[in-house]
Amino acid sequence: MEALRKQASKLREHVAKQQQAVLKQFTARYNQDPSLVDEAELECHQNLQMLYNSTRAAKHFQRNIVRSVEGFIAVSTKQMEIVKKLAEDCCRYGNDNQNFGFVLARASIGFGKSHSQMEKEQENLLKFLGEQVFESLRKIIMSAPLEDARMLTYRYQRIRQDMESQIADVMRKQLKSKESSGNADNSVKLQHAESKLSELRTTLSALGREATAAMEAVVVQQQQVTFDRLLAMVDAERAYHQNAAGILNKLHDEMVHAKHHNEAENHYDETSSEPKTPAQDSQSTSEDHISTKIGEPTRNETSEPTRNGQEVDYVGEVRMPFAPHTMMITEPSQYLFFILLHYCSAL
Repeated sequence: MEALRKQASKLREHVAKQQQAVLKQFTARYNQDPSLVDEAELECHQNLQMLYNSTRAAKHFQRNIVRSVEGFIAVSTKQMEIVKKLAEDCCRYGNDNQNFGFVLARASIGFGKSHSQMEKEQENLLKFLGEQVFESLRKIIMSAPLEDARMLTYRYQRIRQDMESQIADVMRKQLKSKESSGNADNSVKLQHAESKLSELRTTLSALGREATAAMEAVVVQQQQVTFDRLLAMVDAERAYHQNAAGILNKLHDEMVHAKHHNEAENHYDETSSEPKTPAQDSQSTSEDHISTKIGEPTRNETSEPTRNGQEVDYVGEVRMPFAPHTMMITEPSQYLFFILLHYCSAL
């Protein structure tokens, strides 16, 4: 149907151009009255042609948007099915292996949940594009105002063709009237042709104003609605990508934190499992042979006489690995001396 309309439109334009060429030939050849060609009507015709071309280009652009959005929704729906399957597999693996404490299990669960959230955001985007862009523009393409304005333009073109034919008929009758002056029959025919031409011009002028107003309204509507739908589509895609970026950033931070935590645990386990050196073993063995008791009396005595017959405070006793008996310490300096002696012997 659309192809037939295009062919009919091209045929009308071709016929109109031929009639204008014939009209110019008559005017130039026989020096007819140039007032037969109405300049206002010609301007209206050119304006209508420009408006018609604008509406046709906008309609084709809207149709391209509708087809593209429809294809985008179909491809994205198929892609969503694949990503949903991947998210489910990741969550299943993480839930089955999270008891083993592997970082991959926790990361898989986070990956699956994050992509499930992203798919919900994409579902909202596709729903918006389908309802607010696809359906809205599709209705405008087949809307009544556009079809009504086009029908008025078609009627205008047909009447204009009739008027051009009538102008050519008037010019022929004027030529005959001049050649056969005084012929009443030719004069009556000329008056009748001029009267019909006047009626056609009046009808064409009114129809031209009506068609121009209708086409201008359609042009404004097409431009405004198409721009609004494009802006709404950009806003929806922008919101989707912002939400998706937020989800991915959160997932990335969680996975990096889990990676660092896992590396720290592995490093601690490796450090704890390292074997001790011989020097550390000898030092710990030597320290085990030393037993000190500070601030506690032996044999239930709080003090013990010295060789000078004076009582001194009891500090402690020490057993050295090279001494056969326990040595009693009565002064703090003696205790420090034996400690230093022990570490020197260990070295």
